[in-house]
Amino acid sequence: MHVFDAVDTRLACRAFLDRPVPAETLRDLVARAGRSASGSNLQPWLLHVVTGEALRELKAVVAADVEGRDPRHTPAEYPFVPPDLWEPYLERKEHHGAELYGALGIPRTDAQARLGQYKRNFELFGAPAAVFVTMERRFGEAQWADLGLFVATVMILARGYGLDTCPQQSWSRVQKPLFAYLGIPDSEILYCVVAVGYGDREQPVNSFRSTRADPSEYTTYVDTPPATGTAAS
Repeated sequence: MHVFDAVDTRLACRAFLDRPVPAETLRDLVARAGRSASGSNLQPWLLHVVTGEALRELKAVVAADVEGRDPRHTPAEYPFVPPDLWEPYLERKEHHGAELYGALGIPRTDAQARLGQYKRNFELFGAPAAVFVTMERRFGEAQWADLGLFVATVMILARGYGLDTCPQQSWSRVQKPLFAYLGIPDSEILYCVVAVGYGDREQPVNSFRSTRADPSEYTTYVDTPPATGTAAS
Protein backbone atom coordinates (compact mmCIF):
# COMPACT_ATOMS: atom_id res chain seq x y z
CA MET A 1 0.00 0.00 0.00
CA HIS A 2 1.28 3.46 -0.89
CA VAL A 3 2.13 5.52 2.16
CA PHE A 4 -0.40 8.21 1.15
CA ASP A 5 -3.15 5.58 0.97
CA ALA A 6 -2.08 4.11 4.31
CA VAL A 7 -2.50 7.47 6.02
CA ASP A 8 -5.78 8.22 4.25
CA THR A 9 -7.37 4.84 5.05
CA ARG A 10 -6.25 4.64 8.67
CA LEU A 11 -9.04 4.94 11.21
CA ALA A 12 -9.60 4.29 14.90
CA CYS A 13 -11.25 0.93 14.34
CA ARG A 14 -13.97 0.10 16.86
CA ALA A 15 -15.18 -3.23 15.43
CA PHE A 16 -12.86 -6.07 14.43
CA LEU A 17 -13.45 -9.35 12.67
CA ASP A 18 -12.99 -12.63 14.56
CA ARG A 19 -9.82 -13.39 12.65
CA PRO A 20 -6.41 -13.88 14.30
CA VAL A 21 -3.34 -11.95 13.18
CA PRO A 22 -0.43 -14.29 12.35
CA ALA A 23 2.33 -14.13 14.95
CA GLU A 24 4.95 -13.51 12.29
CA THR A 25 2.97 -10.52 11.01
CA LEU A 26 2.89 -8.97 14.49
CA ARG A 27 6.62 -9.55 14.95
CA ASP A 28 7.39 -8.03 11.57
CA LEU A 29 5.12 -5.03 12.27
CA VAL A 30 6.80 -4.32 15.62
CA ALA A 31 10.28 -4.72 14.15
CA ARG A 32 9.57 -2.32 11.27
CA ALA A 33 7.96 0.21 13.63
CA GLY A 34 11.23 0.25 15.54
CA ARG A 35 12.55 2.53 12.79
CA SER A 36 10.25 5.28 14.11
CA ALA A 37 11.90 8.63 14.73
CA SER A 38 13.28 9.09 18.24
CA GLY A 39 14.96 12.13 19.79
CA SER A 40 18.64 11.35 20.52
CA ASN A 41 17.77 7.79 19.46
CA LEU A 42 16.61 6.95 23.00
CA GLN A 43 13.82 4.68 21.72
CA PRO A 44 12.00 4.89 25.09
CA TRP A 45 9.07 2.67 24.11
CA LEU A 46 8.57 -0.66 25.86
CA LEU A 47 6.10 -3.05 24.23
CA HIS A 48 3.93 -5.81 25.63
CA VAL A 49 2.23 -7.71 22.79
CA VAL A 50 -0.66 -9.84 24.04
CA THR A 51 -2.68 -12.35 22.01
CA GLY A 52 -4.53 -15.64 22.27
CA GLU A 53 -5.57 -17.09 25.61
CA ALA A 54 -3.51 -14.52 27.50
CA LEU A 55 -5.51 -11.70 25.92
CA ARG A 56 -8.82 -13.41 26.61
CA GLU A 57 -7.83 -13.84 30.25
CA LEU A 58 -6.63 -10.24 30.51
CA LYS A 59 -9.94 -8.98 29.15
CA ALA A 60 -11.75 -11.04 31.80
CA VAL A 61 -9.56 -9.57 34.56
CA VAL A 62 -10.27 -6.02 33.42
CA ALA A 63 -13.98 -6.72 32.88
CA ALA A 64 -14.21 -7.85 36.50
CA ASP A 65 -12.42 -4.68 37.60
CA VAL A 66 -14.87 -2.34 35.85
CA GLU A 67 -18.03 -4.36 36.50
CA GLY A 68 -20.74 -2.38 38.21
CA ARG A 69 -18.91 0.94 38.05
CA ASP A 70 -18.10 3.75 35.66
CA PRO A 71 -14.34 3.62 34.91
CA ARG A 72 -14.51 7.13 33.48
CA HIS A 73 -14.58 8.31 37.10
CA THR A 74 -11.24 6.61 37.83
CA PRO A 75 -8.33 9.05 37.51
CA ALA A 76 -6.02 8.13 34.65
CA GLU A 77 -2.26 7.99 35.11
CA TYR A 78 -2.00 11.20 33.09
CA PRO A 79 -4.56 13.73 31.75
CA PHE A 80 -5.90 12.89 28.30
CA VAL A 81 -6.82 16.53 27.61
CA PRO A 82 -6.07 19.74 29.53
CA PRO A 83 -8.60 20.81 32.17
CA ASP A 84 -11.03 23.54 31.12
CA LEU A 85 -10.43 22.83 27.44
CA TRP A 86 -10.76 25.94 25.25
CA GLU A 87 -11.82 26.66 21.69
CA PRO A 88 -11.42 25.52 19.01
CA TYR A 89 -10.28 22.32 20.72
CA LEU A 90 -13.39 21.89 22.86
CA GLU A 91 -15.66 22.06 19.81
CA ARG A 92 -13.49 19.52 17.97
CA LYS A 93 -13.67 17.09 20.90
CA GLU A 94 -17.43 17.44 21.31
CA HIS A 95 -18.07 17.17 17.57
CA HIS A 96 -16.05 13.96 17.43
CA GLY A 97 -18.13 12.49 20.24
CA ALA A 98 -21.29 13.43 18.39
CA GLU A 99 -19.99 11.74 15.22
CA LEU A 100 -19.04 8.56 17.06
CA TYR A 101 -22.24 8.09 19.02
CA GLY A 102 -24.28 9.28 16.07
CA ALA A 103 -22.83 6.49 13.95
CA LEU A 104 -23.87 4.04 16.67
CA GLY A 105 -27.34 5.54 16.98
CA ILE A 106 -26.78 6.34 20.66
CA PRO A 107 -28.41 9.63 21.72
CA ARG A 108 -26.65 12.01 24.07
CA THR A 109 -29.31 11.36 26.70
CA ASP A 110 -28.72 7.59 26.86
CA ALA A 111 -26.10 7.48 29.60
CA GLN A 112 -26.18 3.68 29.99
CA ALA A 113 -25.61 3.03 26.30
CA ARG A 114 -22.72 5.49 26.27
CA LEU A 115 -21.17 3.79 29.28
CA GLY A 116 -21.60 0.42 27.61
CA GLN A 117 -19.82 1.68 24.50
CA TYR A 118 -17.01 3.12 26.63
CA LYS A 119 -16.52 -0.25 28.32
CA ARG A 120 -16.06 -1.78 24.87
CA ASN A 121 -12.62 -0.20 25.05
CA PHE A 122 -11.68 -2.87 27.58
CA GLU A 123 -12.75 -5.56 25.15
CA LEU A 124 -10.45 -3.95 22.55
CA PHE A 125 -13.53 -3.86 20.31
CA GLY A 126 -12.96 -7.52 19.52
CA ALA A 127 -9.36 -7.12 18.31
CA PRO A 128 -7.33 -10.34 18.48
CA ALA A 129 -4.06 -8.60 19.35
CA ALA A 130 -2.99 -5.78 21.64
CA VAL A 131 0.25 -3.82 21.77
CA PHE A 132 0.60 -2.13 25.16
CA VAL A 133 3.07 0.76 24.94
CA THR A 134 4.80 1.81 28.14
CA MET A 135 7.93 3.70 29.13
CA GLU A 136 9.86 4.44 32.29
CA ARG A 137 8.17 7.13 34.38
CA ARG A 138 11.31 9.21 34.78
CA PHE A 139 11.32 10.18 31.11
CA GLY A 140 10.05 13.63 30.16
CA GLU A 141 7.98 15.49 27.59
CA ALA A 142 10.25 14.77 24.64
CA GLN A 143 9.97 11.03 25.20
CA TRP A 144 6.15 11.26 25.32
CA ALA A 145 6.47 12.71 21.81
CA ASP A 146 8.61 9.72 20.83
CA LEU A 147 5.85 7.37 21.97
CA GLY A 148 3.34 9.26 19.85
CA LEU A 149 5.60 8.94 16.83
CA PHE A 150 6.04 5.23 17.47
CA VAL A 151 2.31 4.57 17.79
CA ALA A 152 1.61 6.55 14.60
CA THR A 153 4.23 4.47 12.79
CA VAL A 154 2.61 1.24 14.00
CA MET A 155 -0.82 2.36 12.80
CA ILE A 156 0.40 3.42 9.36
CA LEU A 157 2.54 0.33 8.81
CA ALA A 158 -0.36 -1.88 9.89
CA ARG A 159 -2.29 -0.76 6.82
CA GLY A 160 0.45 -2.33 4.70
CA TYR A 161 -0.58 -5.73 6.07
CA GLY A 162 -4.28 -5.00 5.53
CA LEU A 163 -4.72 -4.51 9.28
CA ASP A 164 -6.65 -1.92 11.22
CA THR A 165 -5.81 -0.42 14.60
CA CYS A 166 -7.30 1.56 17.45
CA PRO A 167 -5.07 3.53 19.83
CA GLN A 168 -6.69 3.60 23.28
CA GLN A 169 -5.71 5.76 26.24
CA SER A 170 -8.66 4.48 28.29
CA TRP A 171 -6.62 1.54 29.60
CA SER A 172 -4.69 4.03 31.71
CA ARG A 173 -7.73 3.93 34.01
CA VAL A 174 -7.15 0.21 34.63
CA GLN A 175 -3.37 0.32 34.76
CA LYS A 176 -3.17 -1.42 38.17
CA PRO A 177 -4.89 -4.70 37.21
CA LEU A 178 -3.24 -4.57 33.79
CA PHE A 179 0.26 -4.20 35.23
CA ALA A 180 -0.43 -6.83 37.88
CA TYR A 181 -1.51 -9.34 35.22
CA LEU A 182 1.43 -8.68 32.89
CA GLY A 183 4.00 -8.26 35.65
CA ILE A 184 4.91 -4.72 34.58
CA PRO A 185 6.71 -2.75 37.33
CA ASP A 186 5.29 0.47 38.75
CA SER A 187 8.41 2.24 37.50
CA GLU A 188 6.73 2.20 34.06
CA ILE A 189 3.67 4.12 32.89
CA LEU A 190 1.18 3.09 30.22
CA TYR A 191 0.94 5.47 27.29
CA CYS A 192 -1.74 3.56 25.41
CA VAL A 193 -2.68 0.22 23.94
CA VAL A 194 -2.97 -0.27 20.19
CA ALA A 195 -5.66 -2.79 19.29
CA VAL A 196 -4.62 -4.66 16.14
CA GLY A 197 -6.68 -6.83 13.83
CA TYR A 198 -8.74 -7.01 10.67
CA GLY A 199 -11.37 -4.30 10.86
CA ASP A 200 -15.01 -4.96 10.10
CA ARG A 201 -15.51 -2.00 7.82
CA GLU A 202 -19.17 -2.87 7.30
CA GLN A 203 -20.02 -1.91 10.87
CA PRO A 204 -21.60 1.56 11.32
CA VAL A 205 -19.05 2.52 13.97
CA ASN A 206 -16.34 2.24 11.30
CA SER A 207 -18.36 4.06 8.67
CA PHE A 208 -17.54 7.65 9.59
CA ARG A 209 -14.31 9.59 9.23
CA SER A 210 -13.43 12.10 11.93
CA THR A 211 -13.76 15.66 10.71
CA ARG A 212 -10.41 17.38 10.30
CA ALA A 213 -9.66 21.09 10.44
CA ASP A 214 -8.72 22.84 7.22
CA PRO A 215 -4.94 23.38 7.03
CA SER A 216 -5.57 27.14 6.94
CA GLU A 217 -6.70 26.88 10.57
CA TYR A 218 -3.35 25.68 11.84
CA THR A 219 -0.73 26.56 9.22
CA THR A 220 1.24 29.72 8.54
CA TYR A 221 3.50 29.89 5.51
CA VAL A 222 6.42 32.29 5.71
CA ASP A 223 8.53 32.91 2.60
CA THR A 224 9.43 36.56 3.05
CA PRO A 225 10.78 38.32 6.16
CA PRO A 226 7.92 39.53 8.38
CA ALA A 227 7.43 43.29 8.36
CA THR A 228 7.88 43.34 12.12
CA GLY A 229 10.93 41.10 12.02
CA THR A 230 14.37 42.23 13.10
CA ALA A 231 17.04 41.88 10.44
CA ALA A 232 20.18 40.07 11.48
CA SER A 233 23.19 42.30 11.90
